[in-house]
Amino acid sequence: MALIAISSSLTIAVGVPLGIFVTRTYGRPFLAVTNDLTALGQTFPPVAVLALAVPLTGFGLRPTVLALFLYGLLPVVRNTIAGLTAVPGESRSAARGLGMTGAQILLRVELPLAARVILAGIRTSVVINVGTAMIGAVIGAGGLGSPIVAGLIQNNLAFVIQGALPAALLALLLDQAIAGAETLVPGYQAVD
Repeated sequence: MALIAISSSLTIAVGVPLGIFVTRTYGRPFLAVTNDLTALGQTFPPVAVLALAVPLTGFGLRPTVLALFLYGLLPVVRNTIAGLTAVPGESRSAARGLGMTGAQILLRVELPLAARVILAGIRTSVVINVGTAMIGAVIGAGGLGSPIVAGLIQNNLAFVIQGALPAALLALLLDQAIAGAETLVPGYQAVD
């Protein structure tokens, strides 16, 4: 849980502001670079990121958090960009006509209208992190991956299930919790 909480918090803390930055006029020149760099984080397998991070950060929590952060960044950044660029221009124009500043338009119009799309990216990122966190056990980060690794080494299916089943349940619970948060966003309509 700590691995997921730390890496997901870092991913959200960096990904959402980065997505906001590149949708602003002053940040648009960095949009292509941002898309390329976040996509690059997804192209490297997390095991490769761990292998590269261990010599720099040592074994345990730090390289695992780094790998999860890089791996979870793409959906958050892309959905933030998609959500903000999908806000109708008429909504921005109306807000400007009411005398709102750029910051007020972002906080009171754009982010509320883009919130569901941004939350969907966060949801995807968190679920990816739950599944990917299991590999941290290979380098001493512990967690639910430890019984899986032990079970694979000892050819013991019970150990594998002991780690895999709670991880799957955790992913489902977090997915449903964030989906529930999406329903709290104004204007949410459930799909029947």
